[in-house]
Amino acid sequence: MITALILGPILGGLLLFALPRTADAAARACGVVLALAALVVTLTGSTLPDESIAWLQRPFIANYHVGLGQGLGFWLVALLNLCTMCAIAVIKVPRVRDFTALMLLLEGSMAGVFLARDLLVFALFWDLMLLPVFLVLIGWCGHATAAWKYLIYNVLGGLTLLLATAAFGIAAGTTDVIGHGPIPVLTPTWAAWIFAGFAFAFLVKTPVWPFHGWMPETYVELPAPMVALVSGIQSKAGLYGFLVIAWVLFAEQMHAMVPVFGSLAVIGLVYGGCMALVQSDIKRVVAYSSLSHLGLILLAIMSGQPLALQGAIVYMLAHGLFNVALFLGLGFVEVREGTRVLSRLGGLGVSNPRLAGALIFAALAALGLPGLGGFSGELLILTGLYQAGDYWQTIVALLVIIVAAAYMLRLFQGTMQGPVSDDLPQRPDLSAVEVLALIPLAAMIVLLGVNPSVLSSGVEPSNAVIHALPLQKERA
Repeated sequence: MITALILGPILGGLLLFALPRTADAAARACGVVLALAALVVTLTGSTLPDESIAWLQRPFIANYHVGLGQGLGFWLVALLNLCTMCAIAVIKVPRVRDFTALMLLLEGSMAGVFLARDLLVFALFWDLMLLPVFLVLIGWCGHATAAWKYLIYNVLGGLTLLLATAAFGIAAGTTDVIGHGPIPVLTPTWAAWIFAGFAFAFLVKTPVWPFHGWMPETYVELPAPMVALVSGIQSKAGLYGFLVIAWVLFAEQMHAMVPVFGSLAVIGLVYGGCMALVQSDIKRVVAYSSLSHLGLILLAIMSGQPLALQGAIVYMLAHGLFNVALFLGLGFVEVREGTRVLSRLGGLGVSNPRLAGALIFAALAALGLPGLGGFSGELLILTGLYQAGDYWQTIVALLVIIVAAAYMLRLFQGTMQGPVSDDLPQRPDLSAVEVLALIPLAAMIVLLGVNPSVLSSGVEPSNAVIHALPLQKERA
């Protein structure tokens, strides 16, 4: 049943090619149904036992081992299924059938990353999820620079991850170690080099400054439904790796690198916020804001403080929800008006009140309005950083949050308020399907805002990491 969460979307996407090329509505409907079915299986399958099949015996033991449980992987897979369903429902690109198939392939491969309990399985799905994004950049965007930049950066990260996984297997005798069993003891030299391979892959995928070079053009060029998944969920794979793999298997090396990674997180936090404030392209505003938000999450992960780590988990999910909503909303603007340039837009809220309402809700969630998911995550992170004694980092984060309010309000006002642009025709407001696609995202943002403890069952299995970190920090 757990394997169905991986193979279901992948095989379903391949089967879509049996439909006629012109069957846009049917392909879109099939994609929504498959994503919905995966969501139902996820929410009802948290108690299912792991699935494990013997795979390799030499040169090390590796198993096809996947599991759902109730931890962070469970919540990320649920977020993935929900966001995929909402994104597919509003696809408006040429060749809908093929595009939907690639969306489902991306869903299945990302599910494999979060469900993997064997490092080799994790690494293989890590590389597989590059393919659909690259194909969309080449086939729908025609932007070779963005496509190859995305591929080169992420293939380098994937290659180091695969080599580090092989080295881990040879040194430890097995790669079947994620989230279960005793932690293998490696020699300091082996551990340092293997950790470097994992850390590089995680930093690139997140992305973290200065490994973010692939991110701005990729986020701008990808159609809204695809970039929603890349920014909302794929970016969490690196953060997930730091929490579930790096802190558990390489605690000593992580402690040694905390000052370095923490500094990169702060730079990305500030740099992303400042860059978002001056962008003229509406998608670049959200791209750089995402860089800033991810820097805040990484900073919390590096703090080793239990409350900050719980805040990081809440904010990872909240960021996924409001980033998907933002990119879908801006996609609606781009499709309707034919431009992403902020100076050419304006006054759209007059004739598009539903679109204006959706965009201001997502923007308020992103800037951390109390009562919404972004605020809950930020509050937990800032409180945790303060309790950990990271006072200057707390102050910097607070200042950047003020900057976030500025660029998000600038984004909304520049598109929806002000004088109506004379050279842009009036377009119809959001359709019923588009509104329905945004409602589940909005509902979850509110739920995380008013009751973040809904994730307590998902955070508990991570307590093996969360409670160990302060003790490890004291011994370091």
